Amino acid sequence: MGTNRSSVKAFSPGFAAWACLLAAPAFAATLDMVTVGDPGNAADTSPAGRGAVSTSFKMMTYEFTNQQYASFLNAVAATDTYSLYNSRMGSNARGGITQSGASGTYSYAAKENMGDKPVNYVSWFDAARVANWYQNGATGTSSTETGAYDLNGINAGYTVAVNAGATFFIPTVDQWYKAAFYKSGGTDAGYWNYATQSDTAPTAVSAGATGIGSAGNTGNYANYAAAAVWNGLTGDVTTIGTNGGPGAYGTFDMSGNLNEWNDYDGVTIGGYRGIWGGSWNGDANDLSSSRSVDYAPTQESSTIGFRLASPVSSSAVPEIDPATGGSALSLVAGVLAMIEQRRRRAAIVA
Repeated sequence: MGTNRSSVKAFSPGFAAWACLLAAPAFAATLDMVTVGDPGNAADTSPAGRGAVSTSFKMMTYEFTNQQYASFLNAVAATDTYSLYNSRMGSNARGGITQSGASGTYSYAAKENMGDKPVNYVSWFDAARVANWYQNGATGTSSTETGAYDLNGINAGYTVAVNAGATFFIPTVDQWYKAAFYKSGGTDAGYWNYATQSDTAPTAVSAGATGIGSAGNTGNYANYAAAAVWNGLTGDVTTIGTNGGPGAYGTFDMSGNLNEWNDYDGVTIGGYRGIWGGSWNGDANDLSSSRSVDYAPTQESSTIGFRLASPVSSSAVPEIDPATGGSALSLVAGVLAMIEQRRRRAAIVA
């Protein structure tokens, strides 16, 4: 089945969004997403009950990266009120982001060779705040506290339910499971055991000197079993999309690299949330469709990251080509010129 891929920045319809696009700092990193179709598909039977989703939706093609998270931090964490930065991102060799400056003027940067690696040491609450930020426009003034989730300062304890109409959110268990393991092509197509479109355990990748996986983007491979030796470490995260082939809908690294947060059913609140997919140091069973683990949503580890999902119907601000300005920028310029021309005519009449 062909991959339906799109680049999504933020939900901001209308002319006001174009004006904000010019006025606001350009913090947002593009989210490359694929459409997960076959709505109304049957659930898996082994293990039973997972993967049935009634509507189509979008899923990030790759895990959220250190570069994307550093952009997020630079937009919202000058004082880091909600502890979005974990110091182990900087101090641990498997972390990928440094923090500079003092509270009120903090700035963040991806470490050398780590920008295209998936971000780790992030909690469920961190991922929810990223979803809120994208929903609210992904600028320096976009709120992390409301939008997809009404967090309002909550950073521990029970999670909250996703709001109706959310345009970016942590995927539910069934959404995550379907994007990873469903074979696609109909509503009763069945499921693979691994997110590489295989029932056989993947071969573990090695890594080059800069952490690029040895498999490229094809084949039954994954980053696990501490086989990616680089950065002076026996086992580490590797560059997204270089660790073997995708799932049936076009998502990469849903088996291996990092475990990923899910949101159960998106409604149930509680003191735990699940992770799926296995990580750079897991075994083959950890990568399979039969394995999930529940953690407190405050858990932050070198083996846990996330990706976001979105409804198919969500609107996106088109990308502006930095080299040419693009049609979007031309449209804004034209509209603003028209407004200015009308203003001048009104002034002359007056």
